[in-house]
Amino acid sequence: MGGGLGKLDHTVQLVLLGLDSAGKTSVLYHLKFDKFSCTVPTVGFNCEKIKAKSGKAKGTNFTIWDIGGQDKTRPLWKSYLRSADGMVFVVDSVDTERMEEARMELLKLVKSPDYGGLPLLVVANKQDLPRASSPEEIEKMLTLTDLSPGQLYHIQPACAITGEGLPECVDIMYDLIIKRRKTKSSKKKIK
Repeated sequence: MGGGLGKLDHTVQLVLLGLDSAGKTSVLYHLKFDKFSCTVPTVGFNCEKIKAKSGKAKGTNFTIWDIGGQDKTRPLWKSYLRSADGMVFVVDSVDTERMEEARMELLKLVKSPDYGGLPLLVVANKQDLPRASSPEEIEKMLTLTDLSPGQLYHIQPACAITGEGLPECVDIMYDLIIKRRKTKSSKKKIK
């Protein structure tokens, strides 16, 4: 990454993860086409390039890898994270029965020495549904406050069907990546 610290001057690589049926592909296609697209369960991966149209990230190109969330696909997540600038983890805000499973999968990733420092955006999807857990409740269920102090993360309430909360995701992820970059740069200067 060259250039100044206030702007990203390359295509940002994001990996979109989460359990199956959390709404990852719906989130991806709403970001790409700005409308809801009916999807089928992802077997393998989807990849889309989007260019931010507004906010701080305006003009930034994002390549987003949406990796299937079934048990058999989860071991592949690590391969995609190796070249990622950030991680987006989508949770079904209504499916509290699987929140512990989501927590365990997420913690495996963020506690890994290889990609644990990646900025993390948790998309609390399906906020339009009754009984949806609030972002604060999800933060507790995922035990995000127990992460290392240097782990940058944000929880964004969203609805992949209406698109509510999704445009902000791009700017939030952009900000998290810039913050991480500044932190890494200042640590290099201290050494």
